[in-house]
Amino acid sequence: MSIPFAAIDDYKRAAAECAIALLGDGMVVGLGSGSTAEFALGALARRIGEGLRITGVPTSDRIAALAGRLGVPLTDLGTRPIDVAIDGADEIERGTLNLIKGGGGSLVREKLVARASRRFVVIADDRKLVDRLGNRGKLPVVLLPFARTLALHRLDALGIAATLRRLNGREVVTDDGLLIADCVCHNIGDAAALAARLAAVPGVVDSGLFLGLASEAIVAGAGGVHVIAPISA
Repeated sequence: MSIPFAAIDDYKRAAAECAIALLGDGMVVGLGSGSTAEFALGALARRIGEGLRITGVPTSDRIAALAGRLGVPLTDLGTRPIDVAIDGADEIERGTLNLIKGGGGSLVREKLVARASRRFVVIADDRKLVDRLGNRGKLPVVLLPFARTLALHRLDALGIAATLRRLNGREVVTDDGLLIADCVCHNIGDAAALAARLAAVPGVVDSGLFLGLASEAIVAGAGGVHVIAPISA
């Protein structure tokens, strides 16, 4: 049975508000990209209006612009240590909290911010929970434009069907001038091995595999909001 869009937005908002409640005065916060992260940014702006003092590090030009309109102060990556990063995900693997991200195209900056953070909190509606990565959609892989043909040929040689992402017939170009190949990788059994194979392909900048980065996931659905820690934690 399909879930109404209004209910999904309610779940995203609930997860986002739970994450924003974790923040305290003086923190530097990584601001993720995507629809769920935008709910978090709205909740953060409300808390700032109530007196919370934080500084944000945006992961996309869109989020930087939205933060500016909402009055959220920003700084650059590396200016100060990031206390908490809050971001959404396309898939969250039960148990490991390994992720697939990049549906919105900002995965390079998102991964940099996640790695630079002391705590990385993932927020999502419960549709994003999977038993194995690759079960819901494709895996984004970021390419240098100069090497697109070589990279696509090498991915094909690995048995990975990859298609350059397009919008309205034109190649999607990220904020950093990179291209995105969406790869068919169903039911990923060894995500670390796949990440290593992708990293070895000439022209590949990064992939949407976020492994061992999430401190916890805040997931909301019809049964309420749940905070999930990785089993190894």
